[in-house]
Amino acid sequence: MAATTLSTKQNKLLFCLTMLRPRLYNKNQSEVLSQLQEKSCIDFQTAVEEYLIRHRSILDVLTKHQEATARVNRAVAKAVTECGCISITAERQRIPVDAEYNNLKSFMSSHLDGELCENCRDILINELGHSLFYLTALCNLTGLDLQTVLQHETKNVRTLGIFNLS
Repeated sequence: MAATTLSTKQNKLLFCLTMLRPRLYNKNQSEVLSQLQEKSCIDFQTAVEEYLIRHRSILDVLTKHQEATARVNRAVAKAVTECGCISITAERQRIPVDAEYNNLKSFMSSHLDGELCENCRDILINELGHSLFYLTALCNLTGLDLQTVLQHETKNVRTLGIFNLS
């Protein structure tokens, strides 16, 4: 992004820090959380913009994001196959014929058993962070605001509700 765009983002962050902080005490918790999340997105997107130097080409970012996503998959697989802290017991989802659509979630299984150990959790957090870094870099290169993308998808999920089956 151009230097002026980065400056605009920095100004937006500065505005959030100086103007919203005094008002946080007067708002309800969901509004406060929303403001803090927006600040986090702005902070992260600004940091990615600042530190993404070597792999700045859109082709580099696309392939690095794909690689990072594959590493997330590998981290989960290694937690199962090497560590064994979690296991996968996959079978067909068993949904009663008379189940109401509103209650389907209670019949669905993640197929995961156990919990990630501290080591596997740290590895997965690290790999998810790399994936998020390159997703954010993709937003930066294409001129998209990560917070806007998150808000748009949240609105879609809430609007579609149970019909969001993708």
